[in-house]
This record gives sequence, C-alpha cells and structure tokens, in this order.
Amino acid sequence: MGKNVDIKLLESIVGKENVSNHPAIRYVYGADASVHQSMPDVVVQPRTIEHVQEIMRYANAELIPVIPRGAGSGMSGHTVPIDGGIILDMKRMNRILEIRPEDMYCRVEPGVVDDDLNRALKPYGMFYPPSPASSRIATIGGEIGNNASGIRSVKYGATRDYVLGMKLVLANGELVNLGATTRVEAAGYQIHRLIVGSEGTLGVIVEATMKFIPLPKLRCLGMATFDKIEYAGDAIADIITSGAEPSMLELMDHIAIKAVNTTLNMGLPDVEAIVLFEADGKVKEAVDYEMQTMKSICEKHHGEVKAMSYDAQERTRLYAGRKKLFAALSRYKEGLACTALADDMAVPYSKMAECAKKIHEVAEKYGVIMTAYGHCGSGVMHTKILMDPTKKEQWEAAKHAVEEIYDYVHSVGGITSGEHGIAISKAPSWKKARKDLLPVMRAIKRALDPNNILNPHKLMDAPEDWLTATPLRYWVKA
Repeated sequence: MGKNVDIKLLESIVGKENVSNHPAIRYVYGADASVHQSMPDVVVQPRTIEHVQEIMRYANAELIPVIPRGAGSGMSGHTVPIDGGIILDMKRMNRILEIRPEDMYCRVEPGVVDDDLNRALKPYGMFYPPSPASSRIATIGGEIGNNASGIRSVKYGATRDYVLGMKLVLANGELVNLGATTRVEAAGYQIHRLIVGSEGTLGVIVEATMKFIPLPKLRCLGMATFDKIEYAGDAIADIITSGAEPSMLELMDHIAIKAVNTTLNMGLPDVEAIVLFEADGKVKEAVDYEMQTMKSICEKHHGEVKAMSYDAQERTRLYAGRKKLFAALSRYKEGLACTALADDMAVPYSKMAECAKKIHEVAEKYGVIMTAYGHCGSGVMHTKILMDPTKKEQWEAAKHAVEEIYDYVHSVGGITSGEHGIAISKAPSWKKARKDLLPVMRAIKRALDPNNILNPHKLMDAPEDWLTATPLRYWVKA
C-alpha cells in the first residue's frame, strides 16, 4: 500500500460524498477487466478541473501515487494500483461542453461515455467512429489514454485520429492547453498526440476536443464462411491490398463459432472460419461495388458468401455472434475462465492466416484453449486463453503460451498491442521487443512526472513478470 493518505484533506477538496476508503469500494476499484488486483488507499471522484489540480498538488508534494480511471474496462491492468494510493475516478466529470457541427468538433469532459457522445451527435447527422467493443461504458478519457479503436478502425482509424486537443493537469497540478480546434497544426510539439496512448502516466486529461464526421447513409454487411482458416486469412489480405475500402472486416475461428453456438444458440455455420465484411457510404452504387469486390475475393479464396444485407435488423442478426463473443467465451465450458492475456496483437496482413494457425498450435502445445478472432481489417488478431484458473500449472502454461505467441508476432514484424494497450499484462513481451524505446519513454516520464506518482509501474516500468506482479483476480489452489 502507499503511504498514509489524508482523507480529511481530500474531503475538503471534493466533498465528503466524493471520497471513500471503505474496504468494499477499494476492493472494487482495485481491479479492472484484467486478471490483476491491488487495493488503493482511497477512491476520489473529482467534479471540476480545480479539484483535479488540488489533488495533484497534494499528491505530488506527499509522493502519493495517483491512478486516473475511467470505466475500468482496460484489459491489461491499466488502473490497478500496484503501490496503492489514490484512484482518481473521472466518471463524474461527464459533461458534453460544446458541440459545433459547423466546425466539426466537440468539447467534452473525460467521463463522457462513448455511446452517450454518439447519441448526442446523431441528431446532427454526425458520429465519433472509434467504437471499441466497450463503448457502452468506455469513457472518452480512457479511450484517449489507451488510443482505443474497434470494429470500424479499418476505415476510420483509432482515437488518436480524432483528438484535436485537450486540457491536461500535470503531476504538479499545473493546467496546460494542448492542440487546437483546427484540422491542421504546425505550431511546435504536438504534445496532445503524445498523451494519446500514455495510459495515465503523463498527466490527467480533464477536457478533450474531439472531431467527428458525417454518419454514412448506407451500410451493407456480408458473411462468408471458410473450410480452412488459412483461406479466410488469405481473403482478408487480398481484400485490403485490392484497394477495396471495407468499413468493417472481422474474423471468427472455429472456437469462437462453437462458443456462440453452444452458449447463445446463435446457429452460425459449423465451419473453420467466418469473415464478416461491411461497406458504407452515401451512394448505393458505390457501396454495392465495394461489397461485390469483397464477395468476389472471398469466393476466389474458397469462401462461400452466405448473406449480404442493407437491412438494419438483418445486419444486427449477422453481427450478433461477433458482438457477443466475449460473453460467450466466458461460458465456453464449465470450469474454464476466459482471460485476457495475449489479447490484441497486430501483424502484417500477409501474416494473418499464419498467426491464427500459430495461436492454435501454441494452445495445443501448452494444454489451454485459445481462440483467434478480431478486427482483421486493421491487422488486429484477438485471442483469449480459456483455462482452469484454480490450477497453478495452468497459469504457468498460459505464461509460456503468451511469451511464445508474442515472440512469433514480433518475429514477423507485428506489435504487442493494436488496441488494448500494455499496462502490466503485456509489458514483459513488449519491453523485450522495444528495448531501444524504453530509455526515451523514461526520459519523457521524468520530464513530466519527476516524482513518478502518475500510474507508476505501468508500460516501460511495469514488473518483469505479469504473473507475480499483483495478486490475481482468480482463486488459485496452492
């Protein structure tokens, strides 16, 4: 745990109702969506920029760790407080401050939820595209901190592509304004881009200026089945290099298909792989052209196109299996837990099929179950490890499987994380692959946070062994 925290002082800053050191509250905030758990000393919920500034001045003077937190949907231990300290829950700073359709940007507080922002933009005919799977709860501040993206990143990009600027509170409590409200900027260091993906280690985002774009008038979704996952991978690579412009390109392997069929009775075809492909736009002829191009490529690679539809209800039905996959994997088999470990690596398009095959080979080698699925149009390959979490040997097997998969990913020019970030779980493999980068990142960290109070022990400073970095959120037999 961290050093003693002055609860009365924090209450005087934000109000007694916004501070809690109750054990049950601390326990809840000691975990996110990862396998890690560690108790904070206190949870504080600021409501204003001034609150955040005062908290940071106090914490910096007393060398108390501060961990900024949004919805806690991070899957790698981003908000797990290894040294205790203050969890800075930003969800109560949740106002949409301004929407300017004439200038195509909005200003929001960090606690605004992704789906809520899109609901507010819809009457203007606009949308904010990154759309991570957790958009129902994920906050804009958290998405910026992790550079989140989702199913439509293949066409629309990630969070970093929509951040125009922000207000940031530094470790010493100083408030700085970063970026601009214009589409282009050539005025010194673009520090706001550095903050995107920094996982709360460099400052606390207290306001963000985000651009948005017009909603497409039309969307068409197709489903193709493949008897071999290699065929699906080759089709994906061919679609991307053909010049086609999918707005979604998703892969599900046979484990994923079995999971949603068994647990949710989805009735998906019993095949080795499914590819979901979508195009969107303003003109039907243009969307039809994209869809026919992708259909032909799937058929060229031995795929069978089962459906293509513009109808919203039919698209929802076709996509339901992919949307509900994570929940389905959690119920794949009695006694198995679905863990996010080697979770969202990204590889070159030409290696998608090989990567999926490698995942299954490694899973068999170490006696665990792994699935290969994901936003393949962006090169992102998701996987989950299904194992018995009560057995210590299963955790050791998972550790070796993770290391071997990441070694393969790096050997073919891939990266450790395409979406979910590094934090704790993926840090050992990431640090091994990016040794040259670590001193640079540490120098930046020292410059902005010399006392190392902002989310310490994450990214480049994370423990060398994720398995022993914190207690695990699962019961493990001795």
